Amino acid sequence: MQILIIFAEKNMIWQSLIQAISEAFNELYGQPLSPELINIQQTNAQFRNDADITLMVFPLVRISKRSPEQTANDIGNYLQNKLDYVESFSVVKGFLNLRIAQNFWITFLKNNYTDTTFGIKTPDTTQAPFIVEYSSPNTNKPLHLGHIRNNLLGDSISKILKANGQNVLQVNLVNDRGIHICKSMLAWQKWGKDETPETSGLKGDKLVGKYYVMFDKKYKAQLSRILRKAIKIIYTELNTDNFDENSILKKLTDGFPYTPEDILLLTKIIKEELVKIGKQSATFIPSIPYEAERDFMEKLKDKSKLLNEAQEMLKKWETGDTEVKKLWKTMNKWVYAGFDVTYKSLGIDFDKTYYESQTYLLGKDVVKEGVKEGVFYTKQDGSVWIDLSDEGLDEKLLLRANGTSVYMTQDLGTASARFNEFHPSKMIYVVGNEQNYHFDVLKKVLSKMHYSWADNIRHFSYGMVELPEGKMKSREGTVVDADDLIAEVIETARQTTMELGKLESFDTQEAQNLFRILGLGGLKYFILKVDPMKNMMFNPKESIDFTGNTGPFIQYTYARIQSLLRKSDNDVAKLDLSGNIDIHHEERELLFLCSDFNRIVKLAADELSPAQIANYVYELAKQYNQFYQRISVLKEENEKLRDFRLALSYFTAVIIRNSMNLLGIEVPQRM
Repeated sequence: MQILIIFAEKNMIWQSLIQAISEAFNELYGQPLSPELINIQQTNAQFRNDADITLMVFPLVRISKRSPEQTANDIGNYLQNKLDYVESFSVVKGFLNLRIAQNFWITFLKNNYTDTTFGIKTPDTTQAPFIVEYSSPNTNKPLHLGHIRNNLLGDSISKILKANGQNVLQVNLVNDRGIHICKSMLAWQKWGKDETPETSGLKGDKLVGKYYVMFDKKYKAQLSRILRKAIKIIYTELNTDNFDENSILKKLTDGFPYTPEDILLLTKIIKEELVKIGKQSATFIPSIPYEAERDFMEKLKDKSKLLNEAQEMLKKWETGDTEVKKLWKTMNKWVYAGFDVTYKSLGIDFDKTYYESQTYLLGKDVVKEGVKEGVFYTKQDGSVWIDLSDEGLDEKLLLRANGTSVYMTQDLGTASARFNEFHPSKMIYVVGNEQNYHFDVLKKVLSKMHYSWADNIRHFSYGMVELPEGKMKSREGTVVDADDLIAEVIETARQTTMELGKLESFDTQEAQNLFRILGLGGLKYFILKVDPMKNMMFNPKESIDFTGNTGPFIQYTYARIQSLLRKSDNDVAKLDLSGNIDIHHEERELLFLCSDFNRIVKLAADELSPAQIANYVYELAKQYNQFYQRISVLKEENEKLRDFRLALSYFTAVIIRNSMNLLGIEVPQRM
């Protein structure tokens, strides 16, 4: 019975079975079996009255050289004779179903239920750290729904890695310089009239974001005016008696930012539109198709006076212009204050924050080193590039002709700085899948520079968040603001909770805190339960529901257990779990899920997937509610059974809380 007790204490039943199955193959068939080939899982629901764990035998018959049924029977007999905790087995169409002894589950609960850190290891701070970078906001706009998914994934991944004993550093890289920042600054300079967060009543990040959107609107209006004027000139010339393309070319190459080819193409498009509508008059000015307008606007973008001013401001910033730097510091200060409010609301923090304004110069040093070593090359205009054609990529710009840096420059500097400072074993970048190419290039560039640590970089690529209305666009102001979304889910939680009457005489402060816990729990769980690799559609109202696969359902289950424990008036640490009892199917199911928590935490770390934790804890909460509905706890007359069920309830609550903590979600003590 010693084997049974050891595994019940250490919760190593999965590892134990894999090891025993591997040994069985060596003894029975004279062939070693790699653990990677052994697929064991919880038994299918229709057979779980008689079994707990199932081994898939089909992939193993090429080694045993026997039929699936014969192989399953061989292994089943071996395990039953070898392991005290394998009570019985059955073979169903080549699947080996194992029933674990009841005493194992009872011993497992007795040895683990008071362990409030069950499944959670203490980080080993002597190890080389894992650096997890996430958030990475731009200081030209507030955080939005896309940032929320990024922050929640980064925070949860960090917590999961720590729970596996990893030494984790959570870092943020603030993109606080560049052309997009200068667009906000220029717009404020031109049209801001000295507006501040105090005079406007806006959070600083929202105020700056307002001017980023304003720049884009003014910029597009400027381009549109140029295009409209060109169309008017072409239309007028088309309606003259002596139409001459050379006349159009002369008028539009003189002071207009068009090439002759563009002008002739625009003329052809307008001719076609006039034929389609069959209408010409001295006052009618035709429009052109949206696709054509978009293409011409794209060609015009570098000719915009407004954009040129923003680019000139960026040059001044990089050369240290006093006035530009002063404005930059002031507006960034507004933004940081706004970011802090949002981060606090989400429960997000960092061990260290980097700023692009401090790291891009380091990147320039890396580029200079690469040029010196012949890894990079300089074009005639002074721009610096790397040719990655032999890597299946293309040429990549590393430094502009005017000497200003690009995102890649900054990331080269940041990566180098982090390695020199921390010598991490992994650098994980939590960045959306729109940047897959960027990180492929980053790793290749660092490898070409012969940095041995380039292989330690991992891009955690995740899918985008979309709304029922479609994709969000920051420049057009069609994003879902993070603060607004947080306020909305909290208000939805308030309305839902009030309708269901789940307040139990809460005072005002307690009620407000509960609404916050439920609202944020719903938001976080709704986002984190989705496979990170997948795009997702977010609907705030669906996230706040007390039934189904939602955060509030799991939170309510936890609160239900706390209520049960309070009513029992027992000291949980002194429950009597000695002696023999018979446990029900629902209790075995619950114990199995509890015992599986260690494996799930490891799996979530291996896959960097909070969804593994989220969907596990939902199944655990769902199973507890089935147990609660079908099995009496407080009304059970058998004192030992009552204590067992109280211990099982307490243990389930511990694992629910630990699971939700890994997702960054609070659980309420009462509802």
